[in-house]
Amino acid sequence: MADTALVNPRLRLILVTDGVGDPDRVEKVVREALLGGVRCVQLRESKWSARQMLRACERLTPMLEKVDGLLLVNDRIDVVAAGAAHGAQIGHRSLTPHLAREVLGPNAVLGYSAHDEDELALAAKHGCNFALLSPVWPTTSKRNAACLTVPRAAQLTAAAKLPVVWLGGVDSTTIAEIAVVPSAQRPIGVAVRSAIMQADDPQAATAELLQTWPK
Repeated sequence: MADTALVNPRLRLILVTDGVGDPDRVEKVVREALLGGVRCVQLRESKWSARQMLRACERLTPMLEKVDGLLLVNDRIDVVAAGAAHGAQIGHRSLTPHLAREVLGPNAVLGYSAHDEDELALAAKHGCNFALLSPVWPTTSKRNAACLTVPRAAQLTAAAKLPVVWLGGVDSTTIAEIAVVPSAQRPIGVAVRSAIMQADDPQAATAELLQTWPK
């Protein structure tokens, strides 16, 4: 399995693309976010075909590798297996974590989207490198979803048997709330979509988010 000691520092702030589907826009925002300090990007573009995803990865992977970063793709195990990205982010609608790991081998980075203790346990059991736990705060992408809240997310994170990244409603205000969480219950990072993808200045927005992270 990919070395956790190498993977985890890159997951402090994950940029998740917003599915608008414009590859030029994605490349522009990613380039600026990398300048701001992002070291992991998750391509979440469900409208793209496999070929479109491959073309985007061909453009983005060298950018990530130049800063020792990681490019993950949402669900597309085939794209990762083709060597176009460093890993995949999967969930309950994807291949099971066990099958995904069998297909990708031990060196690919594999994240799992979890919402409760059972899904966290599943991810840990089957060799995922980390879990995205969501939604922690209210989010516009899932307006009717019940939020975990910080206390519950912290409880789940402390009990998890793998590194956990928090997702859902992340911005500089909500990141600051992590400072009151005991260190043993904190996530190793957060994943962000709107706060960077929709920012007028993605580089500055990224830098602000990283500066807000609890010391």
